[in-house]
Amino acid sequence: MTNSHDTLRQRLLVPLLALGVFAIINTEMGVVGMVPLISEYFGVSIPAAGWSVTIFALVITVAGPVMPLMFSRFNRKYVLMLVLTLFVICCAIAALTTNFAVLLSSRALAALFHPVYVGLAFTLAANSVLPAERPKAIARIFIGVSAGMVLGVPASSYIANELSYSAAMFFFAATNGLVLLLTIVIVPSMPVTHGQSYGTQLKALKRSVVWLAIGATIFTNGSTFGFFSYFADFMETLGHFDAAQVSLALCLYGGANIVGNVVAGRLLASRPKLAITLTPWLVGAIILTLYGTIAQIFTAMVVIVVFGIINGMIGNNCQYLLGKAAHDAPDLANGLFLSSANCGTAIGTALCGIFIGAWGIAASVLGALIMVVFSAAVNVMTLKVLAAREHIEPQLAEAVA
Repeated sequence: MTNSHDTLRQRLLVPLLALGVFAIINTEMGVVGMVPLISEYFGVSIPAAGWSVTIFALVITVAGPVMPLMFSRFNRKYVLMLVLTLFVICCAIAALTTNFAVLLSSRALAALFHPVYVGLAFTLAANSVLPAERPKAIARIFIGVSAGMVLGVPASSYIANELSYSAAMFFFAATNGLVLLLTIVIVPSMPVTHGQSYGTQLKALKRSVVWLAIGATIFTNGSTFGFFSYFADFMETLGHFDAAQVSLALCLYGGANIVGNVVAGRLLASRPKLAITLTPWLVGAIILTLYGTIAQIFTAMVVIVVFGIINGMIGNNCQYLLGKAAHDAPDLANGLFLSSANCGTAIGTALCGIFIGAWGIAASVLGALIMVVFSAAVNVMTLKVLAAREHIEPQLAEAVA
């Protein structure tokens, strides 16, 4: 009976972690659609209200490499419980306060611990299966990431608009609270018996391949999410999409994003070089195709679905590269991934914004393509260095050779 119970717990671990990541990402991204309501509720300007989103991303960028490392030597279950408890408290404070500074402070505190949970979810998912199956397990965690962005924004916006701002914040608290209860019941105690010292893990930063993988993550995320940041305006201005068509396109994109997670998991388990080498060029090709077909609604919708699938592969590829580059420091690697991914999104958004300011929304394509070229080049360089290392998995070494 005990063995059956333990087996069930093991099977439920990765789905529960994916659900937890969904709750965490939902808390981060759910306020995107609530910015006008936050502005009205707290009596601040729209740009000021936007800081409820911006401060989260900025804190993750800074905390990403540090926080997962700091908690890497503590019992895994207790760390998961701590983060979820903090998220519940922070969401409750955000729901109850009428002070905008308190709201931002609660968001910043939650963001500080965001990389701890998400990074640990990647680590635990990878350790729950055989090495050859790790990309597939990690891809299931990325489904939680995609679902948090795809479902979280419309769900929280609906609650906020139909009920109130506070109701949406309590929704975030309840979602994290549910995962906390399930974690207490399902996740076994997971003490770290052979924890590495912080200094040992930080030695990974001395390797050039780690910095190459960081660069690959920055450029790859910048190429796709920089363009996507302006995608709604791109569709409305160049394609003359109405509000309903934009919403449909974003829903199709989100659903395809989840499919891309699954595709990436399978490709990385069997043909990692193909997945990592080809993806940047596919991003570039799809963006160019969108530019050429955006005025043809049906064709554009089909291309947007493909765009969603390709973009769903991006995170998996980058996490794979950093996981390989810093294979002996997985907690650090996952933190670096989260930090550099957010950094890439910020840089890509800023670059595309500069081009838009100079030549209009169509020029966002040019900004994205510049990032694509750098992404493709650095990806190849990272793969070549990884293939030369003794720890590389056999199939990757054979593929690059």
